[in-house]
Amino acid sequence: MTLPRILSVTKRLFREMRNDKRTVALIFIAPIFAMFVFGTAFSGEVHDIKIIIVNEDEGLTNQIGNTSISISWKIISNLDREIIDIEYMDDVEEAIKKVEDGKAYGVLHFPRSFSNHVFQKINDNSFSGNTTMQLLLDKSNINVASEVIKTITNALMSTIEDTGQELPISVDSENAIYGEGAEFIDFFVPGIMAFVVYLLTTLLTLITFVGERGSGTLDRLLATPISEGEIVGGYAVAFSIIGTIQAGVLLTIGILVFDITIVGNVLLAFVVIAILAIACQALGILFSSLAKREAQAIQFLPFLVLPAFLLSGIFWPIEAIPSWLRPASYLIPPTYAVDACRAVMLKGWGLEKIWFDIVALLIFAFVFLSLAIWSLKNKRG
Repeated sequence: MTLPRILSVTKRLFREMRNDKRTVALIFIAPIFAMFVFGTAFSGEVHDIKIIIVNEDEGLTNQIGNTSISISWKIISNLDREIIDIEYMDDVEEAIKKVEDGKAYGVLHFPRSFSNHVFQKINDNSFSGNTTMQLLLDKSNINVASEVIKTITNALMSTIEDTGQELPISVDSENAIYGEGAEFIDFFVPGIMAFVVYLLTTLLTLITFVGERGSGTLDRLLATPISEGEIVGGYAVAFSIIGTIQAGVLLTIGILVFDITIVGNVLLAFVVIAILAIACQALGILFSSLAKREAQAIQFLPFLVLPAFLLSGIFWPIEAIPSWLRPASYLIPPTYAVDACRAVMLKGWGLEKIWFDIVALLIFAFVFLSLAIWSLKNKRG
């Protein structure tokens, strides 16, 4: 082993790279893209979480000066409005129904005579009146639920500081509208199912198609009477089956090894994954038209993985993504698959409540399939 020979190999590699402008561009673009996506996605905090407040507290009238004191409104005024988006309602049951329909994340309820009971308990610790705020949350998203509890607790602490005395108030957040007893793994598994199917289906199709182009198999196939739509359709069927099998393997491991919570119909989650796989294989065909060999196909990996990894809500809540970047999340197919799978598995939702996610995935599938067929027709032409 000699240094001149080592350097000659190095020189040859750089010479080949110099002739491949796409590789040279990727060397600089990929780290910039990765840093931009990571930096912006993780720079924000959870915000704009809709919480419904049902305040039945009448307050307490101070006999001296005839002024009204409301502990509940003091606590509400100390809530961080950047994190909590407040909606007021008068009926607890109607508010809970709104959370069940996915239109809010939780309900904060102040009972009747809340302020009166607080002051009575300050004067008499044995007083048994209700001084508990009831917080009913959708805990299917662990990160969001934790942030809501933290924000309300901070508001209570600020109120205690403002009044200058210890207030005998507690927050009951044990009962959940959805996701009661859920742990992070329950939140994580539906997301990772969608991500794995998205990544592997797109990548396998991309590499397979590039390989078939390079070997001439695709040209021979296009020379037969088989149509471009039939080729894409065959791939769609194959990879929807593969994607469903992958989801089944992941789900089996989740149940047997991690004892994850499943509330709804798992078959519906599999339907969602199958539609995602169809869209992703078409996406892989589209990307394959931009690569001449497998090495170039792998170069697309950062642009496939990073946006889905960080912007589709798999690990990091969409509510924590900066508002100016958040619309990009809804341009990524896994966003809808993750949302639908979590809704089915953790909330027990049926088709009537996840139809929007399914329609969005079907639109992605139709658009990508149409473009994939068009790209093959151009190849044949």
